[in-house]
Amino acid sequence: MSKSRRKVVLITGASSGIGLACAELLGAQGHAVHGTSRHPAKDGAHHRMRVLDVTDDAAVRRVVEGVLAEEGRIDVVVNSAGFVLAGAVEDVSVEEAWRQMDTNFFGVLRMCKAVLPVMRAQRSGLIINISSMGGAAGLPFQGLYSASKFALEGLTESLRQEVAAFGIEATLLQPGDVRTRVREYRVRAGRSGPGSAYHEVFEKVLALVEAGEGEGVPPEQVARKVLMLVEGQRVDVRYSVGHLSQRVALLSKRLLPARTFEHIVMAVHGLSRR
Repeated sequence: MSKSRRKVVLITGASSGIGLACAELLGAQGHAVHGTSRHPAKDGAHHRMRVLDVTDDAAVRRVVEGVLAEEGRIDVVVNSAGFVLAGAVEDVSVEEAWRQMDTNFFGVLRMCKAVLPVMRAQRSGLIINISSMGGAAGLPFQGLYSASKFALEGLTESLRQEVAAFGIEATLLQPGDVRTRVREYRVRAGRSGPGSAYHEVFEKVLALVEAGEGEGVPPEQVARKVLMLVEGQRVDVRYSVGHLSQRVALLSKRLLPARTFEHIVMAVHGLSRR
């Protein structure tokens, strides 16, 4: 790849799943990729790994400064770090909700605030925020996860408008089910056990969710979309990635009456009204 086309890319949550797939693909295509993780493995064949907890303001600044010291610029940030908190809204403690938001939303905000001065000085840059189809439609028993992604959607829409005059782009990716290790890393609300009024239905819904994740698209499919955006010219507000059925379902939210769409989501998750 020519030096003029080579991009310096910083990816959070790059030790597994979507973040790792992005790091491997972009690095193999000749881009200078720096991945981050709280517990990073060794460097990949084509990308570096750095230690980062996105809930730590100082750590975020250090990583950005380290990449700048080595590369002299940052062209692309892919905000992929995050986790899923599962449980009924009533069962989620405020402390658990805060941890969900601190990683999935404020972690992205910290990274954006750290790299935007760099991108403004360059008069160029691209921020890709990994959202979710759960950021467009509330998911039962993943309410705080959906809330974090809904917040990310609004932040990104606003950010796009503010930075456009500086030659900076920001966009959202909304993956549906993806075959990652999300099941291993999913956090259950502390009060979601047998003592919860929702316990039985929660377990049934979670089993359906995890079965769907097992049949999801490979993370490399999301990475290919990221590569297209990195090597393209202009980007749209958001892109959905995943099985066609899920992408069509997402589109149907804009077309169907709200209660009808809600009924469909509930039916998919095995829920019904009295």
